[in-house]
Amino acid sequence: MVSIHDLLELAIRNRASDLFIKAGSPPALRIDGTVIATKLAVLDAADTQELAQSIIYTASRDYLLRFHAPGKEADDIPDLAESQMEHLAEKEEIDLVFTVPNLVRVRANLFLQQSTVAAALRIIPLRPFSIEELNLPPVLKELAEVRQGLILVAGPTGSGKSTTLAALIDHVSSSRHGNIITVEDPIEYVFEDKSCVIYQREVGRDTKKFASGLRSVLRQSPDVIMLGEMRDAETMAVAMGAAEMGHLVLSSIHTNSASATVERIVNAFQPHERPQVRSQLATSLAGVVSQRLLKRQAGHGRVPAVEIMINTPSLRKHIEDGNLTEIYSTIREGRHFGMNTMNQSLERLVQAKLITNEDALMNSGHVQELRQLLRQS
Repeated sequence: MVSIHDLLELAIRNRASDLFIKAGSPPALRIDGTVIATKLAVLDAADTQELAQSIIYTASRDYLLRFHAPGKEADDIPDLAESQMEHLAEKEEIDLVFTVPNLVRVRANLFLQQSTVAAALRIIPLRPFSIEELNLPPVLKELAEVRQGLILVAGPTGSGKSTTLAALIDHVSSSRHGNIITVEDPIEYVFEDKSCVIYQREVGRDTKKFASGLRSVLRQSPDVIMLGEMRDAETMAVAMGAAEMGHLVLSSIHTNSASATVERIVNAFQPHERPQVRSQLATSLAGVVSQRLLKRQAGHGRVPAVEIMINTPSLRKHIEDGNLTEIYSTIREGRHFGMNTMNQSLERLVQAKLITNEDALMNSGHVQELRQLLRQS
């Protein structure tokens, strides 16, 4: 049977972002956004069980080698691995992160489906990519260099939010001197200290809960705070409060546009709280980066389509007054501030022959407007 190490090497050779393991099917890879079955043999229940045990053992060994005293890991690995397998047998999903030295970092989710073990593994590079390497707009460097405020990276699952967030943090670490603290669940990219000291805290290992980790981070003398994801009103309130207090705060959020991001935050709170939240958000927000990944028209790989909102005085007033429908047109007309809508980004990618008209239209939230842009150009 193929080993998990062999499967990861296969995924890397094929530039895959994800590896899928399921009984009754061969292993599958997500390549440029499309899931493709490999030509390997079909896995049975015993195969997936063995692969899951190998993943758990590797993750346990990686954790103990990094954080426990040398020489103890050989005794502790079996106990830790057995505990994880018991959680899985009790129908509890398991999130694991581990590093294969000199190869790749992996985020794995193990779960049961039809009473058999299955796994979805995200392939993570050993180091963050730069803003230039990701083909992101240069204005993101300027946005990341602001001294305080809230910067949000938005997009659907699989749109590269974590990768962009890591690029922003890596740029901040290189461009200023300060203390960066992250709270993540789990830690994906591992950062190296450059001009900044970076503390990375993982929920479940370094802090019991996301909420308690957030409350304590403000007592740890941060200059920059990175929250893995804005999940709920409590996280949003802490993030806005920290930005108002003079910190630079970066996070990701599952929304499809900059205007939807503002609406999502405001609507996360109770109706009587929303006027205050709009005022707080208008004051604290520095910008929103909303992105999608699209297949290249020629060759391999994907390119980012990026909507950028910078919180100008006019946008600040729209947010504070609750005129959220005016946000889109303000972004569209804000090119001199470095802003652009998703449609404007898609139109430029089509004109550069990087993506097809069809892919652009499929990823547009305002299809008729994009059709008109494409006809005019």
